[in-house]
This record gives sequence, structure tokens and C-alpha cells, in this order.
Amino acid sequence: MKFKVSSATLFSRLTSINRVLNSKNSLSILDCYLFVIEGQKMSVTASDSETTLVTSVELIESEMDARFCIKAKTIQDSLKEISEQPITLDVNLDTMEIRGEYQNGHFNIVGERPDEYPVPHQIEGEAECHEIPQNQLCAGITHSLFATADDEIRPVMTGIYFDFTPECLIFVGTDGRKLVRNKYFNIKSEAQTGFILPKKPANILKSLLKGEEPAEMKFNDKTAIITTADFTLTCRLIDGRYPNYNSVIPPNNPFKAVIDRAALISTLKRVLVFSSQSSAQIKLAFKKDKLVVSGQDVDYSTSAEERLICEYDSPAINIGFKGTLLLDILGNIESSEVVVELADPGRAGIIKPVEQKEGEEVLMLLMPMMLND
Repeated sequence: MKFKVSSATLFSRLTSINRVLNSKNSLSILDCYLFVIEGQKMSVTASDSETTLVTSVELIESEMDARFCIKAKTIQDSLKEISEQPITLDVNLDTMEIRGEYQNGHFNIVGERPDEYPVPHQIEGEAECHEIPQNQLCAGITHSLFATADDEIRPVMTGIYFDFTPECLIFVGTDGRKLVRNKYFNIKSEAQTGFILPKKPANILKSLLKGEEPAEMKFNDKTAIITTADFTLTCRLIDGRYPNYNSVIPPNNPFKAVIDRAALISTLKRVLVFSSQSSAQIKLAFKKDKLVVSGQDVDYSTSAEERLICEYDSPAINIGFKGTLLLDILGNIESSEVVVELADPGRAGIIKPVEQKEGEEVLMLLMPMMLND
């Protein structure tokens, strides 16, 4: 059977779903894309058995419906250097020999039978369903993903928690040292429910979501399916109970400082050079309308100190933070100024943008480090 498709469109679609594939797979079929032709439309699937991403391509011509697999690297390398033009693929469904013909040449590759290709996980029974603007879903994932844990000691903390409540949708990420809570008040649920999205599909979604068009999110306690006009992502969810994140957020930190975010980032980067490489500890000393940022490495007898102007009218307080984590938090806040809320050197610090976007509330928390002095 033959079909004709735009070479650039096909290559673009293959590139967008390639992130799902692992570099090493236990099953060779997982090195492949699954192509399914139905009428004048072709769907292309990439899967690692836990996460499946499907996109579709409009065909210029098609002779018949068909299913076949091609090694991902083989087909992408075949199309990579072909300029935008119609390309005809002639697939022998008996021998799996595939011939590609374009304006000034052709190539021959071998496909694989689709019988062993994994079927995406299905949602059986009752499921929650919500529509979320793609830009908000992308922002919620992006601003929470950096705070998730990397180790597998507590698997639930390696993913992003989606907490649907009657008041809002909350994105939460934490690794035990830092925590991010993003609220979106335009997305509500009749009953409180939620799930933990693994890091890999979260990263894939972050790169695919765009614009203000809604994405449909359907989920139960095991599987989530996110659908847009361009793709459908199906993934296994992390099983387990997410920690009570609200219990670690101080109800009231009375000492508040307003600081220029870009200036604080620049200062931290300079001072971190002279702090201990193992601890990356930074000392923040707040005094009236002034912040002194300092760091030292006792082993190498290096130290640095810088002063910043800030709005602060509370009792003087010194607090230590891991500088690299503080930089991560500041880098994921979009406002020009931030509010740092403190209570004492032993309690978590709260960092927020000075001005919250309409319908949103961003809160970031960082646990302190004990100061030697």
C-alpha cells in the first residue's frame, strides 16, 4: 500500500513524540513508532509501556488502511535532511519492506509487524474529567517540576501533585527541602480529588503545551489521559498518598522583606562562588531597609559579602539557606520583586511574587540551614 505525506510535517510530528522513547528498552518493539492509517489520517505512536504519546498527520493521498512499525531512529534519520516536499511511502505489509520516494531520490528501509506493540493503558469505570487551558497547565507543571525529588526513596515526591478542590486547582512539588504550591482559581472541581503525575510525562507535557486552547484531562487512581488538538498522552500515575503539604506551610511569618529579584539572583551567584561547595550555604542578614548576603568556605579560607537595599521594617534576623535551592526558587518566579516572609532562623521561609497574576497564587517554601554563628 502507498500513501503520500508532507516530509516536514511528518518529521516534525516524529520529533515531538520522540521524547517518550528510552535509549535502552527490554522489548525491541519499543524502539519503534507505530503507524496507523485510517482514511486520509495517520496516527503515530511512541511508547515506553508506561507512557504513550500519540499524534496525527493529515495525508495527501492514501490507498488503504494499514498498521505497521518502523524503528524510530531509522525513519527520523531518513527524513532529517529531506527538504519540505511530498514524500511517498510504499509499504509491503507482507514482507515489511518500505520504499520512500521523493523529488530527487528514494530510500529503502525495513519495518516491523505491529502485533507486539503495547496498547495504551485505558481508563475503566468512573473517571474525573477537566478542561485546563494549555498555558496554565504548562505554567503549573513548569513552576512545580523543579521542586520535585530526584531519588526514589519516596516515589510520591518524585512527581507533581494535582490537587483538584472546589475552590481551585493546586499544583504541588516538593523534595522535603523546598516546596512549591501554585493555585489556579478558574479551575474547580465539585469534589476534592487528585493524582501524582510522574516526572517523565510532566517533562513531555511541558514541551508540548502551548497557547490558550484547552487540554482535556481525564484520570482515575491509576491512569491519566491528556488530550489536545495535536496529541494524546496516556501515562501511569504514581501510586501512593501525597504528604500533607499544607501542614508544613507556616500560617503566619510576621517578618516581611521586599527585594528586587534580579538583584538578589545576581548577588547569590557571586557570593556562592566563595561558599562551601558541599553545603552551598548562604547567610541572609536582614536589617532595616538592608539585606546582607554572605557566604564562606572555612576549609579554603574564602568568603564574600554583599549588601542589597530592600524594604524591611522588622527586628533584625539572620537565616541560612542552601544558595542553589534559593536560586532555583527565584528563577521560577516571574515578578520583578519578591516578598520573603520569615519568623525565626529555625522555621521555613516563604517566598512569593510581590504581585500575583489575576486568578493565580504562587507560594514557594524553603527550609533553613543552621548557621554556625
